[in-house]
Amino acid sequence: MPLIAATWSFARDGCAEAVKPLLAGGSALDAVCAVAGAAERDPRVDSVGYGGLPDATGRVTLDACVMVSPGKCGAVCAVARHLAATDLARMVMERTRHVMLAGSGADEFATALGMPECDLLAPEARAAWERWRIGDASVRQADPGRDFGVPLAPEVGERRFDHDTIGALALDASGSLAGACSTAGMAYKLAGRVGDSPIPGHGLYVDPEVGGAVATGVGEIVMGVCGTFLAVESMRRGASPQDAIAEVLGRIDHQFTLEAHQQVGLIVVTRDGRLSSGAIRPGFAVTVADGAGVRVEPPQFVLYPEWTGAAG
Repeated sequence: MPLIAATWSFARDGCAEAVKPLLAGGSALDAVCAVAGAAERDPRVDSVGYGGLPDATGRVTLDACVMVSPGKCGAVCAVARHLAATDLARMVMERTRHVMLAGSGADEFATALGMPECDLLAPEARAAWERWRIGDASVRQADPGRDFGVPLAPEVGERRFDHDTIGALALDASGSLAGACSTAGMAYKLAGRVGDSPIPGHGLYVDPEVGGAVATGVGEIVMGVCGTFLAVESMRRGASPQDAIAEVLGRIDHQFTLEAHQQVGLIVVTRDGRLSSGAIRPGFAVTVADGAGVRVEPPQFVLYPEWTGAAG
């Protein structure tokens, strides 16, 4: 059965939009691009696209990746003048010999394709940055000071963190699998910082022989273990989707001293449509869309289910 699985409850609108053509025979790649694009355009989503909180200088930069196989993926990072970062990553995949374009080069490629330029800093995000800028620098990453955003899904225990990337995996009726990942990056990051989201094998990895994985959370700790690649390779060795997620989260726990505000969530979809999800701590939510409708679920596995420290 065709399905879409995406990170966080703010993926609901995009999944509802994308699942109808998917169920009618549309492609998995179109579906994940539609899910990510909806979040990019929504000013209420304060970690992706137009609503994304800026870096420490007040500038919004976007990163994105799309992938259907190790030999077919595209990515962009540090995009500063164009909103449709996921579509731009797809164009890198489909129209160039490269995997990733960065910074001004990515923006120039978008302009050459006729993509419209725009100011990426939403008024609400600018106001939040102004409040943060005059505050205590010691809390830059721990307390972004936000008072806007899409409503959470308290029925599944969803909590807001400072690194809520949109990531989506889809399986279509033909059995093709695709993934997309898009983010504005960590709130008030140092200018030039790029996390895991646009890097194949870190924020997103898809191998049609095995399955796909997408990550959300603190990019630096996902990058430290090549998180999504590790999940897919674990399944290649015979692990179940849930055991693969547990291996990634356990590796992160072993390699890093985790702080109370840090979170990592993972979603895995196998080539035959098995779905699993997990997180380091409570608060992660997964949006699933298929023939039964669109719903928000808690993760199936939580490494530390009792860990309730304050979230940034």
